Amino acid sequence: MTTRTESGHGRPDPGLSAIMSERRRLINLAYRLLGSLADAEDAVQETYARWYAMSRPQQDAIESPGAWLTTVASRICLDLLGSARVRRERYVGEWIPEPLPEPTEWISGRPGSATADPADRVTLDESISMAFLVVLESMTPAERVAFTLHDVFRYSFAEVAEIVGRTPAACRQLASSARRRIRGSQAPATPTAQRAVIVRDFKQAWEAKDIDALLGLLDPDATATGDGGGIVSAQLRPVEGAEQIARFFVGLADRATNVTILERTVNGQPGLVAQLDGVTVAVYAFHVAAGRIKHVWAILNPDKIRPWTTG
Repeated sequence: MTTRTESGHGRPDPGLSAIMSERRRLINLAYRLLGSLADAEDAVQETYARWYAMSRPQQDAIESPGAWLTTVASRICLDLLGSARVRRERYVGEWIPEPLPEPTEWISGRPGSATADPADRVTLDESISMAFLVVLESMTPAERVAFTLHDVFRYSFAEVAEIVGRTPAACRQLASSARRRIRGSQAPATPTAQRAVIVRDFKQAWEAKDIDALLGLLDPDATATGDGGGIVSAQLRPVEGAEQIARFFVGLADRATNVTILERTVNGQPGLVAQLDGVTVAVYAFHVAAGRIKHVWAILNPDKIRPWTTG
């Protein structure tokens, strides 16, 4: 059924359905730009607030409402990225992007919300893998926006230039610089099925407290990063090296005897969650390359794992 509202002129607004249908795409864009579903939702909400703050004649004068919404959302995200850098300098410990569950595993939305609106679910593909998002975090705000709009969402550089307020040539340079960062972080791809087996083997070795098995799964130069946000206990600095990581996880198993580890999909990739009395207390994302685990991200900050919690 098509939703319709009456305008101030007493006639239905035929564009409401089309305007609201843009929500999923805007959430997808904003999540990639900000690395936070909560911030993405806020940015999209502000975008729609600006649309509905205009008069009906002003709305009618906009040739492509979808393009207008994308432009406004991108500019809001660009501003937020600048302030986010300042906030993250004061963040306790390491900052990791918010992990997303598989849509079928999505439990709840933000605090006080009902079950998450399907339109809010972010499309899961390689461009939101944790490894990809972490590289995006290393970019300048302008690089991140230019690269995401052009390489992920396929906007032309002329369109990107209009959105970010730079020349097409400058945007091309920004995207090129971002692309070099992505390429520099990439390693030979490991098929998804193999990644799932490696993560499952990691889980079993972790539960068995088998250091040798863990060492066989970890790249010698692997890194493990935790994010507790100062709210819950987490390593303030990354754990580096296969042996150190293996011993760290065995130590966790020794201390958390009543925690259940489950296999889950994290940002479209094989991952794990830790549950205490049926409630998720940590989400683990993995970067697997050349048949070895190169990075483990452990997100324990309760504000970042609300979509994973039950109840």
